[in-house]
Amino acid sequence: MNFKGRVWIVGDNINTDLILPNKAFYLTHEEQALYVFSANRPGWAEQVRKGDILIGGSNFGMGSSRAAARSLKNLGLACLIAESLNGLFLRNCVNFAFPALECPGVHAAFAEGEVAAVDFEAASVRNESRGTSLTGKPLPTPLMALVQAGGVYQLLEKEGLIAAKT
Repeated sequence: MNFKGRVWIVGDNINTDLILPNKAFYLTHEEQALYVFSANRPGWAEQVRKGDILIGGSNFGMGSSRAAARSLKNLGLACLIAESLNGLFLRNCVNFAFPALECPGVHAAFAEGEVAAVDFEAASVRNESRGTSLTGKPLPTPLMALVQAGGVYQLLEKEGLIAAKT
């Protein structure tokens, strides 16, 4: 999986409440995406274009187990690259097939609006605007397989372990 897109930058300790606020809980998944970061970056969701890349600081995705990763994916973001990811949030990214990568130094390596090229399997991140590259921490093979399969539900359906959606 390779991605190339404009980057958006957020800071450290971004919690799942900021990504998927309570007021969006009972909306459709598509409507939920419009509320991403509405508390700290009003109007941001309307500025994101399909294929953009989100860069986060340390401990991205801290907080509850709500399906915030799904909202980032539904917003049209291609992937998330962060200094470090909360473990529960990372697993939700995998379950919803939203590519997320830990890459120390990434926050300082980009300014908002620059272009990133990401090779997810190789865990490499290149700042196309500056010509610099970083290497992140690749996902373990079983987790990578889940992301590539389209998420946990799609893999379970494919293997006949749960009924397919009708």
